[in-house]
Amino acid sequence: MQNTISLDKVKIGHKGVILSVGGEGAIRRRLLDMGLTPGTEVLVRKIAPLGDPIEVFLRSYELTLRQEDAKKIQVCETIEEYRRIKSGFHKK
Repeated sequence: MQNTISLDKVKIGHKGVILSVGGEGAIRRRLLDMGLTPGTEVLVRKIAPLGDPIEVFLRSYELTLRQEDAKKIQVCETIEEYRRIKSGFHKK
């Protein structure tokens, strides 16, 4: 996994930590209300054969997202990477 990618690009069985949630208005609010908040670890469990929808595991529950919504969520690989990015210190 690169430093940051959108959730729809995470491979099955891999984890990421939510860095930011994009979108506007009701869509962004819905994603945040479902627990997709910065700092939350997510595991990609399943991806449908055509790539839509995507099933993720977070906060002890499974959630199915449309690919379009998953594209709005930026993730990084580890909580340590999340903390480095949020603190403004990018180590390469």
